[in-house]
Amino acid sequence: MNGLESLYQELILDHAKHPRGLGLAPDGEGAASSHQRNPICGDDVTLRVRVEGDVIRDVTWEGAGCSISQASASMLAELAEGMPRDEASAMIDRFREALRSRGAIPLDEEEFGDAAALSGVSRYTARVKCAMLAWVALEDALTRA
Repeated sequence: MNGLESLYQELILDHAKHPRGLGLAPDGEGAASSHQRNPICGDDVTLRVRVEGDVIRDVTWEGAGCSISQASASMLAELAEGMPRDEASAMIDRFREALRSRGAIPLDEEEFGDAAALSGVSRYTARVKCAMLAWVALEDALTRA
Protein backbone atom coordinates (compact mmCIF):
# COMPACT_ATOMS: atom_id res chain seq x y z
CA MET A 1 0.00 0.00 0.00
CA ASN A 2 1.49 3.37 -0.96
CA GLY A 3 1.48 6.45 1.27
CA LEU A 4 -1.62 8.02 -0.29
CA GLU A 5 -3.63 4.80 0.00
CA SER A 6 -2.55 4.50 3.63
CA LEU A 7 -3.63 8.09 4.34
CA TYR A 8 -6.98 7.47 2.64
CA GLN A 9 -7.52 4.32 4.69
CA GLU A 10 -6.75 6.28 7.87
CA LEU A 11 -9.26 9.00 6.89
CA ILE A 12 -11.98 6.42 6.27
CA LEU A 13 -11.32 4.74 9.61
CA ASP A 14 -11.23 8.09 11.43
CA HIS A 15 -14.62 9.11 10.02
CA ALA A 16 -16.07 5.66 10.79
CA LYS A 17 -14.82 5.75 14.40
CA HIS A 18 -15.49 9.47 15.02
CA PRO A 19 -18.44 10.31 12.75
CA ARG A 20 -19.33 13.92 12.05
CA GLY A 21 -23.01 14.87 11.93
CA LEU A 22 -24.10 11.71 13.74
CA GLY A 23 -27.47 12.03 15.49
CA LEU A 24 -30.55 13.35 13.75
CA ALA A 25 -31.33 17.00 14.39
CA PRO A 26 -34.95 17.75 15.30
CA ASP A 27 -37.37 18.04 12.42
CA GLY A 28 -38.39 21.59 11.67
CA GLU A 29 -38.98 24.20 9.03
CA GLY A 30 -36.84 23.66 5.96
CA ALA A 31 -35.91 20.14 7.07
CA ALA A 32 -36.40 16.93 5.14
CA SER A 33 -35.28 13.37 5.76
CA SER A 34 -34.52 10.35 3.65
CA HIS A 35 -33.99 6.75 4.69
CA GLN A 36 -31.89 4.57 2.39
CA ARG A 37 -30.94 0.93 2.75
CA ASN A 38 -28.57 -1.35 0.92
CA PRO A 39 -30.28 -4.75 1.12
CA ILE A 40 -27.21 -6.53 -0.26
CA CYS A 41 -25.01 -5.81 2.75
CA GLY A 42 -27.45 -4.35 5.28
CA ASP A 43 -26.10 -0.78 5.35
CA ASP A 44 -28.75 1.66 6.43
CA VAL A 45 -28.80 5.45 6.81
CA THR A 46 -31.38 8.08 7.67
CA LEU A 47 -30.21 11.55 6.74
CA ARG A 48 -31.86 14.85 7.65
CA VAL A 49 -31.02 18.10 5.90
CA ARG A 50 -32.13 21.60 6.87
CA VAL A 51 -32.12 24.23 4.16
CA GLU A 52 -32.47 27.99 4.75
CA GLY A 53 -33.13 29.96 1.61
CA ASP A 54 -31.03 28.00 -0.84
CA VAL A 55 -28.22 27.02 1.54
CA ILE A 56 -27.75 23.74 3.39
CA ARG A 57 -27.47 24.60 7.08
CA ASP A 58 -27.43 21.17 8.73
CA VAL A 59 -26.77 17.64 7.60
CA THR A 60 -27.29 15.06 10.31
CA TRP A 61 -27.68 11.33 10.09
CA GLU A 62 -27.89 8.03 11.87
CA GLY A 63 -27.25 4.60 10.54
CA ALA A 64 -25.52 1.30 10.74
CA GLY A 65 -23.29 -0.59 8.40
CA CYS A 66 -19.77 -1.03 7.18
CA SER A 67 -17.00 1.49 7.77
CA ILE A 68 -17.27 2.76 4.18
CA SER A 69 -20.97 3.64 4.45
CA GLN A 70 -20.54 5.24 7.87
CA ALA A 71 -17.41 7.18 6.88
CA SER A 72 -19.07 8.37 3.68
CA ALA A 73 -22.05 9.73 5.64
CA SER A 74 -19.69 11.50 8.04
CA MET A 75 -17.63 12.99 5.20
CA LEU A 76 -20.76 14.16 3.40
CA ALA A 77 -22.21 15.79 6.52
CA GLU A 78 -19.01 17.75 7.01
CA LEU A 79 -18.69 18.68 3.35
CA ALA A 80 -22.25 19.73 2.48
CA GLU A 81 -22.96 22.05 5.41
CA GLY A 82 -23.03 25.67 4.20
CA MET A 83 -23.19 24.65 0.54
CA PRO A 84 -25.83 26.06 -1.84
CA ARG A 85 -28.41 23.43 -2.82
CA ASP A 86 -27.54 23.51 -6.54
CA GLU A 87 -23.82 23.08 -5.81
CA ALA A 88 -24.60 20.11 -3.57
CA SER A 89 -26.69 18.50 -6.31
CA ALA A 90 -23.91 18.97 -8.85
CA MET A 91 -21.36 17.60 -6.37
CA ILE A 92 -23.51 14.48 -5.82
CA ASP A 93 -23.60 13.94 -9.60
CA ARG A 94 -19.80 14.21 -9.85
CA PHE A 95 -19.38 11.87 -6.87
CA ARG A 96 -21.67 9.30 -8.50
CA GLU A 97 -19.82 9.58 -11.83
CA ALA A 98 -16.43 9.08 -10.15
CA LEU A 99 -17.61 6.11 -8.10
CA ARG A 100 -19.09 4.43 -11.15
CA SER A 101 -15.90 4.99 -13.20
CA ARG A 102 -14.10 1.89 -11.85
CA GLY A 103 -11.12 4.06 -10.92
CA ALA A 104 -10.91 6.09 -14.12
CA ILE A 105 -12.12 9.35 -12.50
CA PRO A 106 -10.50 10.22 -9.17
CA LEU A 107 -12.31 12.46 -6.70
CA ASP A 108 -10.69 15.89 -6.50
CA GLU A 109 -9.43 16.57 -2.98
CA GLU A 110 -10.07 20.32 -3.26
CA GLU A 111 -13.75 19.76 -4.09
CA PHE A 112 -14.45 16.64 -2.03
CA GLY A 113 -12.14 17.13 0.96
CA ASP A 114 -11.88 13.96 3.03
CA ALA A 115 -14.42 12.25 0.75
CA ALA A 116 -11.68 12.07 -1.91
CA ALA A 117 -10.43 9.14 0.18
CA LEU A 118 -13.35 7.16 -1.22
CA SER A 119 -11.90 7.23 -4.77
CA GLY A 120 -10.51 3.73 -4.38
CA VAL A 121 -13.96 2.34 -3.66
CA SER A 122 -14.82 2.76 -7.35
CA ARG A 123 -12.61 -0.23 -8.17
CA TYR A 124 -14.86 -2.49 -6.07
CA THR A 125 -18.31 -2.55 -7.62
CA ALA A 126 -19.91 -4.20 -4.59
CA ARG A 127 -18.71 -1.34 -2.34
CA VAL A 128 -19.89 1.56 -4.52
CA LYS A 129 -23.40 1.31 -3.13
CA CYS A 130 -22.00 1.48 0.42
CA ALA A 131 -20.22 4.75 -0.34
CA MET A 132 -23.19 6.19 -2.27
CA LEU A 133 -25.87 5.50 0.37
CA ALA A 134 -25.71 8.82 2.26
CA TRP A 135 -25.22 10.78 -0.97
CA VAL A 136 -28.41 9.26 -2.41
CA ALA A 137 -30.18 10.11 0.85
CA LEU A 138 -29.05 13.75 0.62
CA GLU A 139 -30.10 13.91 -3.03
CA ASP A 140 -33.54 12.57 -2.09
CA ALA A 141 -33.94 14.83 0.95
CA LEU A 142 -33.01 17.93 -1.05
CA THR A 143 -35.95 17.31 -3.37
CA ARG A 144 -38.26 17.71 -0.34
CA ALA A 145 -36.50 20.43 1.67
